[in-house]
Amino acid sequence: MEMNMSFSHDMGDEYEKFIRRMNPPRVVVDNEACKNATVIRIDSANEHGILLEVVQILTDLNLIIKKAYISADGNWFMDVFNVTDQDGNKITDEGILDYITKSLGPESCFTSSMRFVGVKQSMDHTEIELTGSDRPGLLSELSAVLKHLKCSVVNAEVWTHNTRAAAVMQVTDEETGTAINDPERLSRINKLLCNVLKGSNKSSLAKTIVSNSVTHTDRRLHQMMFADRDYEQTSADVLEDRQRPNVDVVNWYDKDYSVVTIRCKDRPKLLFDIVCTLTDMGYVVFHAKIDTEGPESYQEYFIRHIDGSPVKSDAERQRVTQCLEAAIERRVSEGLKLELCTTDKVGLLSDVTRIFRENSLTVSRAEVTTKDGKAFNTFYVRDSSGYPVDVKTIEFIRQVIGQTILKVKGRPEDLKSVSQESPTRFLFGGLFKSRSFVNFSLVRSYS
Repeated sequence: MEMNMSFSHDMGDEYEKFIRRMNPPRVVVDNEACKNATVIRIDSANEHGILLEVVQILTDLNLIIKKAYISADGNWFMDVFNVTDQDGNKITDEGILDYITKSLGPESCFTSSMRFVGVKQSMDHTEIELTGSDRPGLLSELSAVLKHLKCSVVNAEVWTHNTRAAAVMQVTDEETGTAINDPERLSRINKLLCNVLKGSNKSSLAKTIVSNSVTHTDRRLHQMMFADRDYEQTSADVLEDRQRPNVDVVNWYDKDYSVVTIRCKDRPKLLFDIVCTLTDMGYVVFHAKIDTEGPESYQEYFIRHIDGSPVKSDAERQRVTQCLEAAIERRVSEGLKLELCTTDKVGLLSDVTRIFRENSLTVSRAEVTTKDGKAFNTFYVRDSSGYPVDVKTIEFIRQVIGQTILKVKGRPEDLKSVSQESPTRFLFGGLFKSRSFVNFSLVRSYS
């Protein structure tokens, strides 16, 4: 039976390769057709997941998709994207234009075998996936344990939404700078991090995965939070319904489509987040129109299940609505944006987040990157009590870390000015002047 299944899969893959050879993707990049955007046209044989792959490539280049027209009904896939750079300008960099053409054209590895694998091995680092209940200081506790275990965090992304938290971290051995392969050590890392996630309530919902595999971080975070059911509303969220995106799902019975319309505030990577969620829920986008001129985004999708059927019940319609709302909200950055740029060192993430925690700041989202010995970190922080961040607290933290190292990028309304001095003001004055020490009582409590 296994031989027959393998033979069938191989035949299907060979057939798809044959179709691609007969109908190679055609990509046209046009800077003349639109006065304020670069137009990218893609024609290709249609395969499940191809839309997500295209959007993922454009999003990973940090391009802003202003408009899109998508048609994938039948065996042919035709898309048009109007894109700009982060500053709203056309794409003129020849390197980026060449990369787009090669990544989406006939020279690319644009194959279903790549698309469905989604995971590859890495000898450079060990990947850690974490999901659990969010709480103030969680990132600080996790990074302190990793520092104690002699793991250096080289890249990480942390999301929080609806009282849940998810993180994908890439770590290396502190001494060798390579992936960690010792099974006993990996097991200990897994155990201690899981204990941190469980916290004092020993929640059974905490989960950790440690491996030497590599996934697309953003897509994996969506999958992890979806599996953790972060889309289910809590009583606290009901009070904020007026701030939710407008998502509507109706059936067009004459054509057997379900039509999803979305109106919400525009932001980078919005299209990727929506297409990623629809794909991972098992829906196929046959037609779509995206218009994001101005501060608002309007998106319309004609979808069916992989088996060709539309949304079948009110319960399913509600679930689709909730999951798309969650996908839109996860990356919405609540809190004050702080950017840190400095020479990387062992335990840097632990040191910085410890300062945040001891000054009553909680991290709602974080992006950690290291390259060529430099650390580039972005944090979105809130006051643990839920109030806007005290401007004096931020200025104190910047003095401790270094005003040229840590910069404020948030909006003025995310800060408040109060006259009271924080009682924790002077706990860490010498932290960056001498070698920092991890709070080992914290580490021991989870061991």
